[in-house]
Amino acid sequence: MRGAVLHAPGDVRVEEREDPRILLPTDAVIRLSATCVCGSDLWPYRGIETVDGPSPMGHEYVGVVQEVGREVRDVRPGQFVVGSFFASDNTCPICRAGYQSSCVQREPVGGLGAQAEYLRVPLADGTLVATPELPPEDLVPDLLAASDVLGTGWFGAVAAEVGPGRTVAVVGDGAVGLLAVLAARQLGAERVIAVSRHEPRQKLAAHYGATDIVTERGDEGVARIKDLTDGLGAHSVIEAVGTQESMMQAIRSTRPGGHVGYVGVAHGVELPGEELFFSHVHLHGGPAPVRRFLPELIDLILRREIDPGRVFDLTLPLDQAAEGYRAMDERRAVKVLLRP
Repeated sequence: MRGAVLHAPGDVRVEEREDPRILLPTDAVIRLSATCVCGSDLWPYRGIETVDGPSPMGHEYVGVVQEVGREVRDVRPGQFVVGSFFASDNTCPICRAGYQSSCVQREPVGGLGAQAEYLRVPLADGTLVATPELPPEDLVPDLLAASDVLGTGWFGAVAAEVGPGRTVAVVGDGAVGLLAVLAARQLGAERVIAVSRHEPRQKLAAHYGATDIVTERGDEGVARIKDLTDGLGAHSVIEAVGTQESMMQAIRSTRPGGHVGYVGVAHGVELPGEELFFSHVHLHGGPAPVRRFLPELIDLILRREIDPGRVFDLTLPLDQAAEGYRAMDERRAVKVLLRP
């Protein structure tokens, strides 16, 4: 099969890879209908994360089940499925508490390479959620978004205790940040402040329900958010970048007693203990337990109540994955969908 492989920073190639096959009785193999490039894929692409030899890429996926292991009971060949970027059994005590991305058996799907034609999914019963029937083609991008960026933005909002009557600020205007705006409105936020300097992303944030746009970053961004909230800060802030500046902007934009939901993959972030101590800010986040939210998100999509697939503003064939990486790296695209 064909699949994207990162050989070195800036060097993505689509080449022949071994066809996946059932290795364990709990596995499934799916034929991918769509996959995509994630903002987190740009960390190794830019050389910020070490690339140790050729690495299959991709962890977001939807497709049709081709084969299952003998112990798989809940999905079957021919079904259209959505999966999370972490495989999980969905039965251990951690999964039952709603944190499937920390499952005792978890396995990162990114190491298996979902930017490809086929994918082996471990722990298929716990990881995959089937749609009632094959979805219309126009909903495939929306369902693909549910496999990571929508579920991650949703978890950011849940972790930030978003709810009715609350003012929410979202730091980050990538796909996760934009879908965190969507999630905040779905969860009843009264006001949503999106932090963005880019007009197309500002327009999409407004489409998803942002009531205010802040273009400033860092301390200036904090001051602007406080100006909009009577000097107090937001009740809930979602951090969707993962840098020192974005994390501190999120924390400092939160009012005492408020909540920060952080879902940006942290790189070089160090938190000042004394400032945190006196801030009275709650912090919660990490790798999103997307599997927790998939049934609800899939239902919302199939009922056409949300349209998260709008974050895909460039669609390319799988063979042009390298151009997809360049487009996102150069901020010419919010998120690139790849068609195998």
